[in-house]
Amino acid sequence: MSDSHVRVDAHGYEYAHQFDSAEHQHSASQLGMWVFIAQEILFFGGLFLTYTVYRYAYPAAFAQSSHHLDVTLGCFNTAVLIGSSLTMALAVHGAQLGRRWTQVIFLVLTIVLGSVFLGVKAIEYGHKFHEHLVPGPNFVFDGDAAHAQIFFSLYFVMTGLHALHMVIGIAILAVLVWQAWRGAYTPGYYSPVELTGLYWHFVDIVWIFLFPLLYLIGRHH
Repeated sequence: MSDSHVRVDAHGYEYAHQFDSAEHQHSASQLGMWVFIAQEILFFGGLFLTYTVYRYAYPAAFAQSSHHLDVTLGCFNTAVLIGSSLTMALAVHGAQLGRRWTQVIFLVLTIVLGSVFLGVKAIEYGHKFHEHLVPGPNFVFDGDAAHAQIFFSLYFVMTGLHALHMVIGIAILAVLVWQAWRGAYTPGYYSPVELTGLYWHFVDIVWIFLFPLLYLIGRHH
């Protein structure tokens, strides 16, 4: 953005020319992120509804299928994501205070925790391939195989899309680390860190719903 398109308020905070103030720019960016999160809720909500319908249609097959998921790894990943929400919140707090190294450290820790989550999920996927529980011509299941494939199809779609959101989030966080290290975020301008924090917390919350739905509730019928 050229200097002619940037204004500075009485506190020395910069904002784009189309906004009335830095506060107006900040509010507009927050609104945009909340609108994005709202449509993501609708997207994942459709998947949750689909799972619920099939879960009540074929409770025995879904319960038997759920027992093939590793609750221990699921619990571990849940703890990892809760920890990543904490480090992300601390990174946002550091940006609000203009503490460069606080931002960098906690953003990097968030990336590490997110990567651990994806690594564990890759291990789980590997187990499913090894056990021939991936829907398709090589699917092997001791029970109602047809309806079990519906369960595992939903499992891979829902957890796979969640993992994709995690990958996107980690890529954004890597950019933020570079920008934070350069001192780009100050008490007057930290919207990118804050908005990424909202996105990251949303992705974490999605998993908080996925974990009990797939790993715990599905075991009973």
